[in-house]
Amino acid sequence: MLLVLNVNNTNTIIALYPMMEGGRIGDLQATWRISTRHTQTADEYGILVQSLLQSKGVESKAVTGIVIASVVPPIDWILRQFCERYFNHKPLFIEPGVKTGLPILTDNPSEVGADRVANCVGAFQKYGGPSIVVDFGTATNFDVISSKGEFLGGAIAPGLNISAEALFARAARLPRVEIKRPAKIIGTNTVDNLQIGLFYGHIGLVDSILERMIAKLGSETKCVATGGLAHLIAGESKYISAVDDMLTLDGLRIIYERNHTAKTATQSPRS
Repeated sequence: MLLVLNVNNTNTIIALYPMMEGGRIGDLQATWRISTRHTQTADEYGILVQSLLQSKGVESKAVTGIVIASVVPPIDWILRQFCERYFNHKPLFIEPGVKTGLPILTDNPSEVGADRVANCVGAFQKYGGPSIVVDFGTATNFDVISSKGEFLGGAIAPGLNISAEALFARAARLPRVEIKRPAKIIGTNTVDNLQIGLFYGHIGLVDSILERMIAKLGSETKCVATGGLAHLIAGESKYISAVDDMLTLDGLRIIYERNHTAKTATQSPRS
């Protein structure tokens, strides 16, 4: 089994893929979403992940590989400890030096987040290029892939939840509201007003950036959404044509396969 962890600032997604004969990785078997907590210990991670696997009838010894994308550097050493202590494997972190197959054409490639790299690898493999991935998470990331499969750069905007929290924190008289698609466009009460502004304001932000990026890349550009709020926002966008919940996980799976294949080829005896 391949254990995959996508560690973001708010949530951590854990996934399980079966390892097939010949090093091939099968279809996604299970996923879980947990809170990302900076204070969680290696033992707490180990006990939690083991219990999740056991709920699917999978023993720890069945895990033969681990790949991690983390944008929370302070807990990376904890994740390494938990993997080595509970699964006896060193995890493959998406970091400089790892074989991704994605040329990064930015000013400082080492600063590009691991989740963004995984998104681009998954998007080019599944949708081709040019393409743009919009990842609706703590931040709303725009990742641009060329027709040759190169990461050209992108944009980062405050996520919808962050925008809402900032508004509620700075305006004492405004109530917290559920973020959802409003039933109307002209609000007749405070809750309506807030939901309309937050929801359509974020759609306007997303489409405005996508419109300008598409003008640069060409009209054939494909726009793919992923992340926790993708389904909420994507349906109202003029440019997003697909929602792919598993995009980051699939990108991590592909990167693991590329590194595992390269390692196996290096270790094989020469004829």
